[in-house]
Amino acid sequence: MGHFWGIGVGPGPNGYLPLAALEALQSADLIFTPRARGADASVALQCLAGIALRPERLREIEFNMDPDRSVLRTHYGELADGIAAELCAGRDVAYLTIGDTLTYSTYGYVLAALQQRLPGFVHRTFPGITSYAAAAAAMDWPLGEGKQRMLILPCPDDAVALRADIESHDIVVLMKIGARLEWVLALLREMGIARHCAFARKIGLAGELLVPEVEHLDASLASGYLATLLIRKTAVEQRAL
Repeated sequence: MGHFWGIGVGPGPNGYLPLAALEALQSADLIFTPRARGADASVALQCLAGIALRPERLREIEFNMDPDRSVLRTHYGELADGIAAELCAGRDVAYLTIGDTLTYSTYGYVLAALQQRLPGFVHRTFPGITSYAAAAAAMDWPLGEGKQRMLILPCPDDAVALRADIESHDIVVLMKIGARLEWVLALLREMGIARHCAFARKIGLAGELLVPEVEHLDASLASGYLATLLIRKTAVEQRAL
């Protein structure tokens, strides 16, 4: 039975990869590289720019992000069947995912499906860098200080819910924003906190956008894939004289 490794890469600049994960990546017989349906290339693979990987070791898989859960279960089941077949043939397999392996990641679904099919199979999950950690580092934006309360969540569907989340926390990390960005920005301006909030999209990749203050951000120019919004309810406290 081969070994299975889950590896978080990026998001963005090449080099955002733990050394232990790099060793596993270089020894894998097959590397599964997910590509979103409609995308020209795998973003996960782009995050490995500069690392020599033989093309015959790469196995691109197209991801179906259908909202129908039954369709997704079928999709992940078929993917797990393919990976299980390679493991049973004695091949070591690495599976790439963008950001941290177990933070809002498709890898968790794949891992669960494999555990159902191959109980006790040998695997290791390597932690990666979350999109919000990469965004905070790119803009020198402290994610939490002292006893500040931070909430990490996919963007709610309405402004009332998001306002309640912001009002009950010091910092909110907003993911999976998509087409909601316009009303989200309007809410931050209405609350008078837009100048404390930052926005990042496609960190380290083509189309990168880093906005330390979103007060004048145009939603029509910023919407898209791989976006994260960092929301701070009050200005950063001055801690040194």
